[in-house]
Amino acid sequence: MKTLVSAKNVTKIYNKNQLPGLNKVSFDIQSGEFVGIMGASGSGKTTLLNILSTIDTPTKGEILIDGVDLKTLNDNKSADFRKNHLGFIFQEYFLLDSLSVKENIAVPLTLLHKSPKEIDTTIDNLAKRFGIYEQLSKYPSQLSGGQKQRVAAARAIAKQPSILFADEPTGALDSHSATELLQKLREVNEELHTTILMVTHDAYAASFSSRILLFKDGNIIKELKRNNQTRKQFFEEILREISK
Repeated sequence: MKTLVSAKNVTKIYNKNQLPGLNKVSFDIQSGEFVGIMGASGSGKTTLLNILSTIDTPTKGEILIDGVDLKTLNDNKSADFRKNHLGFIFQEYFLLDSLSVKENIAVPLTLLHKSPKEIDTTIDNLAKRFGIYEQLSKYPSQLSGGQKQRVAAARAIAKQPSILFADEPTGALDSHSATELLQKLREVNEELHTTILMVTHDAYAASFSSRILLFKDGNIIKELKRNNQTRKQFFEEILREISK
């Protein structure tokens, strides 16, 4: 596997009188990994995600994603990089209410000037995978929260991003809908080899990943690996670790 993301000594200082948002953080993510980022509020999770997604810039340090040095990107190049290489799922669904499910999923493909045939094929395949094929002609107002988030996930994956960023993707879902979404993300990771970086405070959600970076006060304090454990065993290990 190739190294897809390489972060070296990434530091973010918002105010010189405060602790750094990130303090010399270094890690690599290999292509095809499913990595969880965990930590309490204010631990640096969101700061890291904003920097990796080119929405924010580090005070110091270096980040390479798919061979691209992020500090070489100006605002226009950053926008193009996000459009071409990055996928996003947020706690909020951010679906366009005036568009059908099919049209919502088609948005990133249309922006990338894909052919109508390729768009239709991609949408049909993803809709079947995410269990929303019967909803393609419906509008967001006609969907449950779980269905909306699966539409958002399909939209994010449609353009085959180099990496998918998921920011608390189950935060607004009930336990059944959350499990459905997490199982689908795990399936996409294993079968389509989509690289996923998921920020979550929830140990259950994190247990679907293959590796977890635990953050505290802007530092990585621990790395947990699932290895050959079952998801339930990994969940129990995470609970033990975060309860210390």
